[in-house]
Amino acid sequence: MSRPTTVVSGAADSGVVESSSIQSGAVESGAIELDARGIRIEGGPRVVLCASLFYFRLPREQWRARLEQVRASGYTCVDVYLPWNFHETAPGRWSFEGRRDVAAFLDLAQETGLYVIARPGPYICSEWDGGALPAWLGLDPELRVRQNEPRFLAQVTAWFDQVLPLLAERQYPAGGPVILVQLENELDFFDCADRAGYLTALRDQTIRHGITVPLVACSGQGDIEGATGNVPGVVPACNFYPDDDSPDLEPEVRRYAELLADRGLPLLITETNRRHRTLRRLLASGASLIAPYLQSSGWNFGYTPSTGNWGDPANFMSHGYDFGGYVSSTGAERPEYIQAQVLARVIDTLGPRLALATSAGASVPGGPVTAGFPTSSSPSALDLDGGGRLVAVPHLGAADTAGTAALTAPGTAVVNGVPVAVAPDSCPLMLVDVPLQSWGYDGTLTLASADLVAASDGVLTFSSEVPVTVVVGETRGEIPAPTAGAPERTTVKGLTLVALAPADAARLRATDTDGTAHLTDAPPSRSTPPLPPSTVRAARRRSAGAPEQPAGSHELPPTLESLGVYRGRGTYRTTADLTDVDELLLVGAADIADLSIDGRARPTISGFGAAQRIDVREATGAVAVEAVVEIWGHANFDDARLPALRLGALRGLGTLWTVRDVTDVSALWSVCGHWAGLPAPTRALGGWSSTRVGLPVTYTRDVRSDTASALHLRGVVEPVRVSVDDGEPRTVTAEDPWVLLPAGTRQISVTLPHHPSGGGLGAELLVLEPVTDWSCSVQDDDLLTGFAATGPSQGQGIQLPLTLEPGEEAWLDVDLPPSGDGFLVRLDGTQIRVTGWAAGECVGRVWAGDGDRPTFSGGDSNIIWIPAGWSGLTLLVRGAAGPGDPELRTLRLESPDG
Repeated sequence: MSRPTTVVSGAADSGVVESSSIQSGAVESGAIELDARGIRIEGGPRVVLCASLFYFRLPREQWRARLEQVRASGYTCVDVYLPWNFHETAPGRWSFEGRRDVAAFLDLAQETGLYVIARPGPYICSEWDGGALPAWLGLDPELRVRQNEPRFLAQVTAWFDQVLPLLAERQYPAGGPVILVQLENELDFFDCADRAGYLTALRDQTIRHGITVPLVACSGQGDIEGATGNVPGVVPACNFYPDDDSPDLEPEVRRYAELLADRGLPLLITETNRRHRTLRRLLASGASLIAPYLQSSGWNFGYTPSTGNWGDPANFMSHGYDFGGYVSSTGAERPEYIQAQVLARVIDTLGPRLALATSAGASVPGGPVTAGFPTSSSPSALDLDGGGRLVAVPHLGAADTAGTAALTAPGTAVVNGVPVAVAPDSCPLMLVDVPLQSWGYDGTLTLASADLVAASDGVLTFSSEVPVTVVVGETRGEIPAPTAGAPERTTVKGLTLVALAPADAARLRATDTDGTAHLTDAPPSRSTPPLPPSTVRAARRRSAGAPEQPAGSHELPPTLESLGVYRGRGTYRTTADLTDVDELLLVGAADIADLSIDGRARPTISGFGAAQRIDVREATGAVAVEAVVEIWGHANFDDARLPALRLGALRGLGTLWTVRDVTDVSALWSVCGHWAGLPAPTRALGGWSSTRVGLPVTYTRDVRSDTASALHLRGVVEPVRVSVDDGEPRTVTAEDPWVLLPAGTRQISVTLPHHPSGGGLGAELLVLEPVTDWSCSVQDDDLLTGFAATGPSQGQGIQLPLTLEPGEEAWLDVDLPPSGDGFLVRLDGTQIRVTGWAAGECVGRVWAGDGDRPTFSGGDSNIIWIPAGWSGLTLLVRGAAGPGDPELRTLRLESPDG
């Protein structure tokens, strides 16, 4: 079909975006062109494999090695987030030095021969503290993040003024490797009121700073308009995170490829899973850019992890940032690395034929594959430029059982029904009816059942773990299954056919005309074996802890951010009169609160702001209250179920209330909705019966509260809506079934869908009085890091295990043996939180004690990494209150590569 064409002009002098079509069209931007057939870089069509690699999650001295490792994998591009709050460490305080020298990282990428997709946000997600939005933005009640709102955009302008010139100077091809710049990140997950206005503002700022490469915006759940606002000059991209074993991946991906082709654009997959079996399926479904997220893993140093990931509302991101990509956090290559090299060789071998291919899915009704194993419900195929077809055949069955498949190729009877072997857990890219003239053979490759990794001078080289079936013209040949170091070869009609095991194919340098394969040298073995694991049994305990910075007196507990702490912790102290008080209510505490009342430690709180009832019947009179609150990290996603997991939510103690009275208010609610009229029926909350199942019913009750109070709804499963007097309704969830009611509240209304099989709701009203007169002190990450760096100390020598009281702390200096590879320090203990420093930097944090801590995501949550060359190890060990006595039992040193 004919498609509209748009030329996007990013002229820096005018800042004007010209477009002849609002929502569609090819993009020509200097040396980078995007159209329905794919990506062209300086006129050359490309399929781009891209690996995530983040400078801010690696030591600077490892940048080059990691970039070279990506390039050696066959990938040609890295995508790079640029975290705003990593560079603006406090309002107006910018840092682009040391590990923050992103310009140096981009220059290294160019030297390594890699393209770069730069992702400056302003929001990046990435399981990073606040999604990279600075914590202090939440201090302005009028500022609304990720919106077309002047206060927020003014802050974004300050960030873009710093970072975009660095990118503009390093655009491809004039000054560097940057081929695409991404605006925002998965905006379709977020409730943005004016998407078009917001993306237009970001686009215009970007162009004014001289960015001329294409601008992209990725959709996280397939809502292209939600991600881009359909703004001219902003190219839609897609993030896919499917079940790797799903048989329905291909038709979903093809739909997006077709939607974008109708706009004259390619399918750019800016994030997806890391498994190359899945990546092959995406390639055959029409993707021109495939960027599996986090192929090269890293670390969340210091106080940079986020909280509340992937919708789990009690989730911390660990120090290790590793989801099983082809390179581990310490730089070790996993088996998937070889799969990357093989796929890259297939893409290189097919070259423009593949880069300019078009989907053949619609031309093969019923699918071109029959298989004796679970496979795609609708396999994908591509019509190669210049003739022939590529068919992806995923084996989705048992990971240890090979199978047999057959292709149906219309017009090619010699292929139809020919059984071919398919290795388990694989997705061979089979070729059908491919002309061979450009590869030195006057004939047609009618069928090849394995990956073609090299072709020239009448020699075809394949990668396979199982026997390879090749049909040349109408003559069929079989190549036995190769093994590592033992290639197999045969000849069919004068065409030399070679089969290599994947490990050999990954190292293929050239193949002679007689089929002799030449491999690059195997990676050198270690000159010295890794140090064996060892256990540290001794440390020096410092006689004093880090100093506190006084932060004033306050009527109510302030947020830590308002005290200038964006990463770190604070201590709140007061005296409370608990005469005739049985319980307290703590509302809004985040992220980790160690609370002590009358000298008695309470269970550590990590409820992300959910209201917490605290039994204080054993305390009476005036008692001391102390709380140490640590920021683990600000929310990187916008999760409405818990207060502290809203994007931009602040951290601190929240508000502590004494509970002066508790009244059950489950009965005497007036019913509105369905057919209930006047006079309104009176029922228990949730007690109205109706045949209209699932429709909302509103229950209203007078409360007449002259003081502050709280409504607690018991038994909430599905979210309900609560209105106070004439105010806007708010959503109440099972994770935090509380509503604070201001003094003077007269009426509350609860709306919930009629659910006759449900258990009903209970309600109680708590009359509250705030605990006031707080004194505060703070320790931000700079203060703590500075104190950690004051060693080595002459402290008291101790032997592990170290037992602490809940809330007690110990600063330990640990001597490490010399190692050129660094260490993984594995911590074993119960109810212990440990923060580690080395070489003047906070390396990470661990909460030891499985079962007694929040859920953790990412890599191994029980280790701290000490990179090679980073001297010293200082630990801040704090006892958490909960089941079991706090104890640090052992520190086990392990080699990074096992």
